[in-house]
Amino acid sequence: MASYACHSARTQGRRHPEAPAPTRTEYQRDRDRIVHSTAFRRLVYKTQVFLNHEGDLFRTRLTHSLEVAQLGRSIARSLRLNEDLVEAICLAHDLGHTPFGHAGQDALNECMADHGGFEHNLQSLRVVDTLEDRYPAYDGINLTYETREGILKHCSRRNAEQLEAREPGGVGRRFLLGQQPSLEAQLCNLADEIAYNAHDIDDGVRSGLITLEQLRDVPLFDRYRAQAQNDYPHLAQSEGRRRLLSEAIRRMLSEQVYDVIDATRAALAEHAPADVEAVRRLPALVGFSQAMRGQSQVLKRFLFQSLYRHPQVMQTTDRARQVVRDLFAIYQADPREMPPVQAGWALDGDDARRARTVADFIAGMTDRFAAREHERLTGERLLA
Repeated sequence: MASYACHSARTQGRRHPEAPAPTRTEYQRDRDRIVHSTAFRRLVYKTQVFLNHEGDLFRTRLTHSLEVAQLGRSIARSLRLNEDLVEAICLAHDLGHTPFGHAGQDALNECMADHGGFEHNLQSLRVVDTLEDRYPAYDGINLTYETREGILKHCSRRNAEQLEAREPGGVGRRFLLGQQPSLEAQLCNLADEIAYNAHDIDDGVRSGLITLEQLRDVPLFDRYRAQAQNDYPHLAQSEGRRRLLSEAIRRMLSEQVYDVIDATRAALAEHAPADVEAVRRLPALVGFSQAMRGQSQVLKRFLFQSLYRHPQVMQTTDRARQVVRDLFAIYQADPREMPPVQAGWALDGDDARRARTVADFIAGMTDRFAAREHERLTGERLLA
């Protein structure tokens, strides 16, 4: 690994000190704890774009996280970064996501407006720091500072100040100082973007909501579609379109990965950070070239307009928001509708604690559990 990578032996440690593992590095240990967590298992039934019941082949939060980890590790190796840390952050980055994707998050944020709001990055940190209950000596799974830093991609100043008050010099500090996270954390942010842009094309075409013809307006994709079709003319036939889509996406992904590697190497050569602390004081160094960033933005705008705002997707997400709003209102009014542990926490606290307990409970739900719970409590079936 390079000097600017996060070396496991130089970790800033865990909130609760532990003896080193005899056969694993600290970041391997983080990864293993994440994989064995309850929140990680639930990702298999949480929405990416399409709700869990809409098809077995669409991405879920779990498969998305695995794809992000694969891309992250591939790039990390070429940049001589810590692959184990990258993998741990990538696998954990969505642990706090609500059911029903961003629709669920937006609804829960509205419900929590008077109690600090709701943001899934902060909730992911809350999951690994507090909500997981696997160990007798502490709450959470006691990850290293570097993994926790990477999980917290975004944070408002207000939330950063609250984190700093609870943990001076901890993961909230960089937001107050305007500093960057480690290169490994920066890489995970970009791998997340690369992964969801590519697989949302795949799922969007597979669903029939967008077409290869529409994608001709997206240069980043259509260039590789044209190359693949030129190399394999038979793929233009209807029976070959599935392979054509896959080949175009594969080439697009490869080109983006190579672009990130080249652009980041150039930035590293220009700034020459000596170590991780130097990285934190510099501008973000992991990124696309200017040309690729522009093309990626065109793709993102296309997906927003043609897929995420598609009437069929919007109809489903409107119902999902209603499910979350209804559940929040019901549990707030009568916490005893929740399991005994959560009900006890809610009944023992003030309004803010009750609201946060309800939000934690809802955020941990899978799509199908939330839909069933809503039907149990209201008698309505809003989602099939």
